[in-house]
Amino acid sequence: MKIGLIGLKKSGKTTIFNALTRSQATVDTFEGRRAEPNQATVEVADARVEHLVQMYQPRKTTRATVEFVDFVGLSASEEKGEVFSASDLGLIKTMDALALVLRGFEHPVISSTYGAPDPKREVEQLSAELVLSDLIIAENRRERICHNLKRGVKSPAQDAEMQALEKVLACLNDNRPAAAAGLSPEEQRHLRGFQFLTLKPLMVILNSDEQGFASHADLLAILGESHPAIEFAGRFEMELGGLDEDEARLFMDDMHISSSARDRLTVLAYEVLGYLTFFTVGSDEVRAWTIRSGATALDAAGAIHSDLARGFIRAECFTYEDLKRHGSEKALTQQGLMRLEGRDYRVQDGDILSIRFSV
Repeated sequence: MKIGLIGLKKSGKTTIFNALTRSQATVDTFEGRRAEPNQATVEVADARVEHLVQMYQPRKTTRATVEFVDFVGLSASEEKGEVFSASDLGLIKTMDALALVLRGFEHPVISSTYGAPDPKREVEQLSAELVLSDLIIAENRRERICHNLKRGVKSPAQDAEMQALEKVLACLNDNRPAAAAGLSPEEQRHLRGFQFLTLKPLMVILNSDEQGFASHADLLAILGESHPAIEFAGRFEMELGGLDEDEARLFMDDMHISSSARDRLTVLAYEVLGYLTFFTVGSDEVRAWTIRSGATALDAAGAIHSDLARGFIRAECFTYEDLKRHGSEKALTQQGLMRLEGRDYRVQDGDILSIRFSV
């Protein structure tokens, strides 16, 4: 899973990035514009994996991961007439979801330069920037198709793409995201190569200070009307990364923070993206796999290895909860809780699969 952090300059994106990843990227208030995004990959905390490791004692353990990318603060459109640099845009397109970071904290120097924090205005501005980026791409593509038509180059695929593109352009020109176009799966397929940003799932992160944290329920409700929203005490939670686990827990308890910033955002991201986790287990490896909700046993097999999908026969399946309750695979067999499922079986969160295949 890849999550891109996008925000205006001095919104505290890098502070949030450090809190999520325990990185030490520079967060100096007076730092000039950096050239490259910050990137880090972290493991997803999942107590089920730890329990499975205790049971199977595998030689290898592979946890699900999340890659966070902290993009350069937005102001390029004001300075250069562009929204994102070409290199940033190429990387943003690979993200599974985008998190819009909003400044919810006061800072004398930042406020004197950029004004008082106004999260509602910021989310509108960021949304408009994403729409503008997509609009530029869509209009350029329409111009190329029109040029082809003038030269007599026509095809059914191009006609279908143009129809889908016109739907998207109607939304973008009305300052609405491409997701509002209501594209059919077939229309989405025709436009898949463009990776429009406003078709990606969006989340909102309100970056508050320690004093104001947990006092923005009304604001979060308003922000959440458009996109799922979450609040972090960014600098406070970044500083927790420098403490040992027991010390961090004490400070989190004082702030009534139940779990780390990483864990809270990961849970939200799984919900927004519609992801679930299934497991493969054994003495060789215990591994967590991430797939979309609604994926089939065949899809799960393909996530493990293309050969398993190509030669799929059946999926032997049982649940983590049943295994935890009864203590062993042998007990599950005796209780009739081991199942053989076909390729169309819809995988459930917490399923443990063993794919039978022949190639």
